[in-house]
Formats: sequence, structure tokens, C-alpha cells
Amino acid sequence: MAASDRPSAAPQSLRDRLPVFPWDRLEPYKTAAAAHADGIVDLSVGTPVDSVPAVVRQALTDAADSPGYPTVWGTPALRDALTGWAAGRLGARGLTHTNVLPIVGSKELVAWLPTQLGLGAGNKVAYPRLAYPTYEVGARLAGAEPVAYDDPTALDPAGLKLLWLNSPSNPTGRVLSAEELRRTVAWAREHGVLVVSDECYLELGWDADPVSVLHPDVCGDSLDGIVAVHSLSKRSNLAGYRAAFLAGDAAVLGALLQIRKHSGMMVAAPVQAAMIAALGDTAHVAEQRERYVRRRTALRAAFEAAGFRIEHSEASLYLWATRDEPCWDTVGDLAKRGILVAPGDFYGTAGERFVRIAFTATDERVAAAVRRLAP
Repeated sequence: MAASDRPSAAPQSLRDRLPVFPWDRLEPYKTAAAAHADGIVDLSVGTPVDSVPAVVRQALTDAADSPGYPTVWGTPALRDALTGWAAGRLGARGLTHTNVLPIVGSKELVAWLPTQLGLGAGNKVAYPRLAYPTYEVGARLAGAEPVAYDDPTALDPAGLKLLWLNSPSNPTGRVLSAEELRRTVAWAREHGVLVVSDECYLELGWDADPVSVLHPDVCGDSLDGIVAVHSLSKRSNLAGYRAAFLAGDAAVLGALLQIRKHSGMMVAAPVQAAMIAALGDTAHVAEQRERYVRRRTALRAAFEAAGFRIEHSEASLYLWATRDEPCWDTVGDLAKRGILVAPGDFYGTAGERFVRIAFTATDERVAAAVRRLAP
């Protein structure tokens, strides 16, 4: 084939729009930490390490013989479970099946929502200055402009189409009050901006009681212009299942449902059954919280005794910590002790003197970290 006959390259590939995948930069420190005589204590990613609850595994097994295609909207039983949980746990009112939508884990939603909303050049996507990096990635995948904020109500609304909230925050663990959420929702409605609230850590409040954007104290009697994102990865140890869902504005979710039908973005049928079981059982949630309380308490005391200052961290699965030095210096020093943490600049330049410490390691590994941090 002559050169002139070859298909021309795209003006810009999706890959070229994206930053370097942050976790790749941590690999040398992971190798260093793994060289410790007693092995690595990995407090970086925050992946669940405890078993999937038995009631959930049983439901998955019982639904294993599922030869047909699942539906994107989920089974009626799953939609009942989603609306029931959101009403009972979040205080949301007036929910019907049109107000919920299962998704294939929350990360795919965060990454592809701007694209599925039809955003692109000339549109803006806003997110907290310290934030999960996939909010920015999603904007860039769509060709929209990513905008970081300190106060969302101080944003220029021109061209702003999507406003991400994140409470409890990843990475800081900060919890927004009902008043802060209410003020933001009112501002967004005034300017015609869709609010999507990432609430994946809502059931993991320690020094604060997180409130959902769907609570009447925040949104009043209407779900217009708001969507909440929830995940079973953290509360139920289902990160490997990719089980999450949306709840909120029926018009927004209805449009997303049609788009996701076309693109085949469906939760596997056995996973849908597992979600029903997980949402219907509170005992395993309480048990997991107790595990995290123990680990959080032990690690916080150990890091503070080792000279760290903990900021925010009133909820979520992380301690947001600093020794008032560049974050990579902290990462390197801890790696020498066999402890791996996440550098704060993964979450924005405002985090460049902090590290994020996950307390999702096993009790044995947490105990090992405590010993290594001792003077």
C-alpha cells in the first residue's frame, strides 16, 4: 500500500489527552518496600482485603446459571433494592425505578460520564482541587475543559455543564455539611449545571455523619439536576465485583440508560443478584466498620507518634497526613521501612506535601506497620 493510500492518523488520540497514569510512578517505591525483610505493608491503593460477606457470595453462586443477557437497567428486584436502600439509608424521597441505574463500578462512570452526557469542546467539567484523578480524566476523554475549584459557588458558570462533588472526600476524608451541599445545589440549579455527587464512602464516617445530596435537607422536594454515585466496593468488599449505581434525576438517568443500552454497559446478572443481597444486609456493614475502626485507630496513633499531622480524615478509608515535606520524600522514607503510601500530588498540586494512608490492610499488616513506625 502506498503511503498516500494509508488511513490518516487521528488528529489527537484519546491517549494523548491523558496524563501519565499516576500509579505507574509509584512502582519503584513499591519494589523498595517489598524488599523489607518482613514484607511490604501496602497502604497505598485502598483495595479491600477482607472476605466478601457470605450472604453475598451465596447470592452470586445461586445466580451463577445465568445464560441470558442481563439488562442495562437491572432486574426489577435490583431496582427495588436500590430505591429501598436509598430511601432508608440516604433519606431520599419519592424514588421510583426511573430514579436509579446500576453501573459497572463507579470508576467507569466517572471516566465516561462527560462523554455520555455529550460534553466536549467549549464545555467545562469542575471538580475539587484535591480530588480523585479520574474526574479530570473524564473531562479530557470527552474533550471538555477540566476545572479545579476550592469553592464551587465561586466558579464561572459560563460553559460549565458538570459539577462533581465528593463527600466524604478521596483523598482527604473531608465531609461536607448539609448546609454546604444545599448552597452548592441551589447555585448549580440557578445556573443550569448538573451536580453529580460521588458518595462512595458515605457509610464510612468516623468523626462525622455524612449526608447525601439526595437528602431533603439538601435538595428539598426535588431531585432535579442532581445525581448521586454509590458503590458497594468499600461498604461490602465488592471491589472485584464492579458493583455500583446511580440515583437521582430521572431525566438524566433516562438519557444515560438509552446511551448505555447502545454501548452494552450492563452489570453481570450474578453481580446484580449479589448487589440485592448486599443492600439487604446491614450486619456485614457493621462488622466491616468495626474492622476499619480498629485499623484506623492503630495507624493514626502510630503515624502521629512518628511525627505526622493528620488533617481532615473524619470519614472514608484514608488518613490524610503530612510531615511538612515534599510528598515523595515521605513516600521514599516510608518505603525504606517497608510501608507504601500514596503521594498527595496524585490528587492535585495542593496535595504535594501530604500522603494518603489507606487503612485497608489486614490486621497483621497494620500491626507490622505500627511496629515499624515506633521510635
